[in-house]
Amino acid sequence: MLIRETAVFIDGPSGSLEALYLDTADATGIALICHPNPVQGGTMLNKVVSTLQRTARDVGLSTLRFNYRGVGASAGSHDMGTGEVDDAQAVAAWLRAKHPELPLTILGFSFGGFVAATLAGRLEAQGEAVKHLFMVAPAVMRMTESLPQQATLTVIQPDADEVVDPQLVYDWSDNLDRPHELLKVAECGHFFHGKLTDLKDLLLPRLSN
Repeated sequence: MLIRETAVFIDGPSGSLEALYLDTADATGIALICHPNPVQGGTMLNKVVSTLQRTARDVGLSTLRFNYRGVGASAGSHDMGTGEVDDAQAVAAWLRAKHPELPLTILGFSFGGFVAATLAGRLEAQGEAVKHLFMVAPAVMRMTESLPQQATLTVIQPDADEVVDPQLVYDWSDNLDRPHELLKVAECGHFFHGKLTDLKDLLLPRLSN
């Protein structure tokens, strides 16, 4: 029987945050997924976010995806920066409280890649471990805070991205002073049209480790 996500509301810094939670039986870890730019229509139901969630589910992780402030039924209004990271930190705390013994993986797409990376860096600085950070077509031009140094880092970048300049991501990757994996997806645009299976194939073995 297919287990479906449950709609939940989580207390955030600007009010309640709408989320979808999947409590996987005998989960081996937990996964938090951050969605793209809300000003451009990004929500937790975005198809790339959905692919990230389903792939994490398929390898046995409990998952949580959520809407930032001002998106969907989440309270507040867009901050387009630290506010969304604060939201992500609140839902990460909720998820960790549910599963304090399980390792945390954070995944983010586009603007959500910036949110996920900034959150992971914050958590590590506060003494909380992050197992793996996935940044998918990430908005690296927004990065101002430190990345985590201990988490495994995987960057997945479409080579025909029309929203985030691939060269920006490649240059950012070249200048990183910590180990990481950069995966380039050939003939692929920002939203992975026709390439979601390729994305899942890249994620599966890395999420399984």
